[in-house]
Amino acid sequence: MLKEVCGFDFIFRAGVWKPRTSPSSFQGAGTEALQWLQEVKQQFGIEIATEVATPAHVKEALQAGIDYLWIGARTSANPIAVQEIADALQDGQSPTGRSDTYRGGQLKGIFIKNPVNEDAKLWLGNIERLEKTGIPVMAIHRGCAHKPCWAMAHYIRTQRPDIPILLDPSHMSGDATKIPSLMKKIDELQLDGAMIEVHYNPQEALSDSRQQIKPEEIREAYPYPLPKGKGKNSGSQELAWLRAEIDELDDQLWETIARRMEVSERIGEWKKAHGVQALQPQRYEEIVKQRKEWAEQKGLSEELVQNLFDAIHQESLKKQG
Repeated sequence: MLKEVCGFDFIFRAGVWKPRTSPSSFQGAGTEALQWLQEVKQQFGIEIATEVATPAHVKEALQAGIDYLWIGARTSANPIAVQEIADALQDGQSPTGRSDTYRGGQLKGIFIKNPVNEDAKLWLGNIERLEKTGIPVMAIHRGCAHKPCWAMAHYIRTQRPDIPILLDPSHMSGDATKIPSLMKKIDELQLDGAMIEVHYNPQEALSDSRQQIKPEEIREAYPYPLPKGKGKNSGSQELAWLRAEIDELDDQLWETIARRMEVSERIGEWKKAHGVQALQPQRYEEIVKQRKEWAEQKGLSEELVQNLFDAIHQESLKKQG
């Protein structure tokens, strides 16, 4: 069905070994599942990919004829683990040091996701570690903690415009309903493709069911031809990246204000229960003074801080009733 509905080239990827937060979560089917990927490749003529986290994983995947490997966000957070994988590929030897059929020449590419933490330089360092293997390297931007973290991807695009960057809207959002809007960023930012989690019945998926879409929904999520990467270095593309960063910061700003109002309501409930007035002038003056001192260190005007904080404070008082 995927070949019928996609309308563009794709790689069939499946996690054989799944690094999970909890040991009670589904950990993947393990080595046995490599045979299932082989069957997909042979029966449908589709290139296949799987995630690796150790040199032992790499050895088994290559012996199974996997076309592409990817390194997930948890592994990408550990440069020692990434270096071990790179060393194993570069040396062309098994983790035990014995020469055998374990050689990376058959690999068509390796994908590296950004670390779970927002660390652009670590991501770039991991790319450089893998490039020394001679295998083509591609970056996958999956955000961090269900936030876009566009500044991190912008840094990679600026430092290495020659490296393809794919979007991972599934992990970036953690919500299948948000995938179509995120997919628009492929055109806006001239990204090179996407890694999407797909399941014929997402509700039955053994992991990450909330962020998976059905095969027939792929073209609905992205009904355009894939970009060819032109405009990566143009001024208009730079503006698009900067606007993406601004939009994300605005979202965080209003989310923070909304959360502050929720706490203000709880403070109001406490004050009513204890017979305390909603307005506490001394407390307000202390806060404004502290914020003005902070703003001065950050190069912000006193007028901006005063006006902004006055508006927030007035809304807080309304919430406190």
